[in-house]
Amino acid sequence: MVSSKLEDGLIYNIKLSSVGPARVTGQDVVYEPSNMDLAMKLHYLRGIYYFDSQTFQDVTIYKIKEPIFIWFNYFYMTNGRFRRAESGRPYIKCNDCGARFIEAQCDKTLEEWLEMKDTSLEKLLVSNQVLGPELAFSPPVLIQHTKFKCGGISLGLSWAHVLGDVFSATEFWNFLGKVVGGYQPPRPLNLAHSLTKANSTQTLQKIVEDPLSIKRVDPVEDHWIANASCKLESFSIHVSASKLAHLQSRIGIQSPFESLCAIIWQSISRIRDGPGPKVVTICKKSEEKKEGLIGNTQVIGVVKVDDSIREANPSELARLIKNEIIDERLKIDEAIEKDHGVSDVIVYGANLTFVSLEGVDLYGFDWKGHRPKNVSYFIDGVGDAGTVLVLPDRPNDSEGRIVTMTLPEDEIMKLNNELNNEWSIA
Repeated sequence: MVSSKLEDGLIYNIKLSSVGPARVTGQDVVYEPSNMDLAMKLHYLRGIYYFDSQTFQDVTIYKIKEPIFIWFNYFYMTNGRFRRAESGRPYIKCNDCGARFIEAQCDKTLEEWLEMKDTSLEKLLVSNQVLGPELAFSPPVLIQHTKFKCGGISLGLSWAHVLGDVFSATEFWNFLGKVVGGYQPPRPLNLAHSLTKANSTQTLQKIVEDPLSIKRVDPVEDHWIANASCKLESFSIHVSASKLAHLQSRIGIQSPFESLCAIIWQSISRIRDGPGPKVVTICKKSEEKKEGLIGNTQVIGVVKVDDSIREANPSELARLIKNEIIDERLKIDEAIEKDHGVSDVIVYGANLTFVSLEGVDLYGFDWKGHRPKNVSYFIDGVGDAGTVLVLPDRPNDSEGRIVTMTLPEDEIMKLNNELNNEWSIA
């Protein structure tokens, strides 16, 4: 166990340990990410779950770790380490090396922390570690337990997107609550002991053009993060149910996600030079049944327009986002397959990207009858074009939305002013 201190003093007494499956997964077990998984390998999801002081009162760290061992019996692949096949295609060796567990303390009370409403500070409550440069020693999952001065707790989940989308990540996390409640997950069946995708000699014969929703970056080798060409910052706005209802009434479309996307798209166009962005990426939950425990199955598509966005009718933009998405998942799959799984691309921020968390059970984590007081998520590894994440609001304002944006630093104040002056929502 290692102990350290954060320089700014807000978070201190940091200790590191590992947690893994309670039983051995098996000999030479492997897990192969799909092409869609590998397309997301340079992105990371960071989630923070806040609990009041009653939730973990008199609960020791060991009592928190105890169900995690059982949980990881089921999600064994999240405790492995990445390797490369001879072809160069990455896979996970399920060697039970475990997840990193971080303990920390905060010199603020939970209420003080939440009242600061500073999205950038939330990065102190969840690990910012990425995969590599030594892949064989990098855990894809890290959990941070932070205790506030009042006894409140935050649990931070750092999730490598190559494992799965936000819907997989939250299902994974909520499953821990079931284990805490006494559920005994069955032992996983059909464990793979040989590689199929990585050792395939088939070559895609047809010419494949890169889809609009991805952007190739300079080779990253075994350090899975792309460097943005400008400084990006994250900030959040709370759109209450009443503000959202008024917004939808003005636009004339009763769709929260599409309405918010339309005005943010247009507002960003107005603070940037030129008539664009004329192509945006939309990510949302797939209606198709997911195969396997984890994976990237969300819809990834684009919306294209020919005319100036700043002069467009927001209701028409919302309609396009709702009805005219061009699904690019098959094209992404083919592009990664063409490169035998070794491509270095980004999706979030390749274009201005809107991500809907509609349909995710964000508050589904249950620790012995206690649910989180607040939940937030943000994305790391975003490209210069920026990303907008639309989350469900807290259960007591379930019709509202939290919008978390990651954009170039010099755009944040301008966008805030534009949204506030034109739409009164910032």
